[in-house]
Amino acid sequence: MDFVGEYAAYSVKILQQIWESETERINEAGKYVADSLANGGLLYAFGCGHSHMIEEELFYRAGGLAAVYPMFDTSTMLHEGAAKSSQVERMSGYADKVIARYPITEKDTVLLASVSGINNFIIEFAQCAREKGAKVIGITSYAYLKKPSRHKDGLHLYDVCDLAIDNHVPSGDAVVTVCEDGTKAGPISSVATLAICDAIELAACQSLRERGLDPEVFRSGNVEGSDEYNGKLIDKYQGRIRSL
Repeated sequence: MDFVGEYAAYSVKILQQIWESETERINEAGKYVADSLANGGLLYAFGCGHSHMIEEELFYRAGGLAAVYPMFDTSTMLHEGAAKSSQVERMSGYADKVIARYPITEKDTVLLASVSGINNFIIEFAQCAREKGAKVIGITSYAYLKKPSRHKDGLHLYDVCDLAIDNHVPSGDAVVTVCEDGTKAGPISSVATLAICDAIELAACQSLRERGLDPEVFRSGNVEGSDEYNGKLIDKYQGRIRSL
């Protein structure tokens, strides 16, 4: 047995699948984001449960875009009740209450992550964002398109986005069999989804450069001159992004 070796091999395999199969969609997503930023809009990011990590990955990050608005809703995160967050994720009729707290417009792009894409909250969240006129990008696993949705109309996140990107995560997420009964450990969705998020930002940077615009990107706080550089970006966006 070499559980770590199996996980390492699967990590390499899934990332290779993403770069081979999803680059075109990642570049298209980057153009959505660049369109928003070039027109004075923002990139909003949201995910339920462990998928909320996309908000932290993209927000106020060394090497990350400055105009990112993380939608930190504690009811869907883990630190105020993990089991509760799973229940909220399945609820219908709540997403619009959360999204109403954010000034999303047609200038903006909303990036959503859900491995399964089958739960009510994230599906209705995407629908609400599109009703506000925003472009919606979903990162999800196409493996779950064969699974029944919990949504009343049988929709998946894939069905309600302007653009969906497959993170190539297998059903069940974990990839290494560790128990006699077949139970697996080694979840792979964070590796896959966060890599896609960072690639979308790079695609947006490329699209902006091709338009003659320098992307606004935070520098590491541990390099010389970063405080002044980042401070200007914070001053610019602090009034629009309440988490800054």
